[in-house]
Amino acid sequence: MTELAWIDTTLSAARPQAIGALLRYFRDLDIAEEAFQEACLRALRLWPQNGPPRDPAAWLIFVGRNAAIDVVRRRGKERELPDEAVLSDLDDAEASLAERLDDAHYRDDILRLLFICCHPDLPATQQIPLALRIVSGLSVRQIARAFLVSESAMEQRITRAKSRIAAAGVPFEAPGPIERAERLAVVATMIYLVFNEGYSATGLEAPGRAPLCDEAIRLARLLLRLFPAEPEIMGLTALMLLQHARTAARLDADGAIVLMEDQDRSRWNAKMIAEGLALIDKAIRHLRPGPYQLQAAIAALHARAVRAEDTDWVQIDLLYATLEKIQPSPVVTLNRAVALSKVAGPEAALRLIEPLAPQLSGYFHFFGVKGAFLMQLGRNDEARTAFGRAIALASTPAEAAHIRSHLDRLAHDSAPAGATV
Repeated sequence: MTELAWIDTTLSAARPQAIGALLRYFRDLDIAEEAFQEACLRALRLWPQNGPPRDPAAWLIFVGRNAAIDVVRRRGKERELPDEAVLSDLDDAEASLAERLDDAHYRDDILRLLFICCHPDLPATQQIPLALRIVSGLSVRQIARAFLVSESAMEQRITRAKSRIAAAGVPFEAPGPIERAERLAVVATMIYLVFNEGYSATGLEAPGRAPLCDEAIRLARLLLRLFPAEPEIMGLTALMLLQHARTAARLDADGAIVLMEDQDRSRWNAKMIAEGLALIDKAIRHLRPGPYQLQAAIAALHARAVRAEDTDWVQIDLLYATLEKIQPSPVVTLNRAVALSKVAGPEAALRLIEPLAPQLSGYFHFFGVKGAFLMQLGRNDEARTAFGRAIALASTPAEAAHIRSHLDRLAHDSAPAGATV
């Protein structure tokens, strides 16, 4: 890892805790962000010479706090701060769990920050993008891509969310039990989006984005400590564990995508799988199925298959059918089509996805899956057209390379005997 790479990884990992602490000090999202950015700039100047501090998050909080105090004073908006002795004792301040919530001593700046960003005064279209930007530090471009909107539109959405929080006087405190329950679904969605941002990374960017998956799982575990009997949070945590367990086998040495059926299952993380299976089994016993539980149950069936050919595709198809009823989505139907192709063949799967074309006309995976079904049916010219559209919609070089491998196979299969391709 290069010098700048390890610094970037360290800063990204420390961001949620540092931003959360700075927000607790200054109760202003913009000031907290600016303070963190100033601390990052100083880290880029000093860490290459001095090496990383023992506690990077505490260092960033201390430096950012001092920088922000100067800014606040210059703006003539100085406000009362905690005693200097408290602020200086950063190890204790950031490591202890010392705030009472629901008769349990618990404090976590990151969790508080999540609930602030997902405050009910904000519409859902602003809550999740704001949390992705503030808590996880995703770029506006990355968030815009996740929501299929332009970068400028997403920038405006995040700016409006910050302004709304400031104008509404949103309390910068962790909410009580009723408010937490109301916001749980939005927070869970945000956490899973953070996970997907790391999980979907391919090529050279994949190692640097892996900490997002770890952070999302950590946040889900925090939620589970607050809501230990909530089956959907168990399902969410299980789903991420089971998916992340496959990370080491999902890409080859060159960063190219390896399909699940071709993955070396001995490289799957057995410890994560065991934890995920235990959680989803516990969640199912509550008899209150939800989207995360169903997706985790599907992931569990893949995890339990010793070999790809042992996968219970019939059960997976049934689970996707249930998920379609609970949470209708063209993407869910597309995923179900893959299971259906294993059960009833590519013709039935192709019929299932054809009505989705208008809704998924800009979706890379739709054309990749469609091309695969057409190739299995021997409709090679149509498959080439679908694969060509998929390449045009690919968001990473690894996605494009994966589709090109299908085109190469088609070219090889259609070449005259003895010809080179």
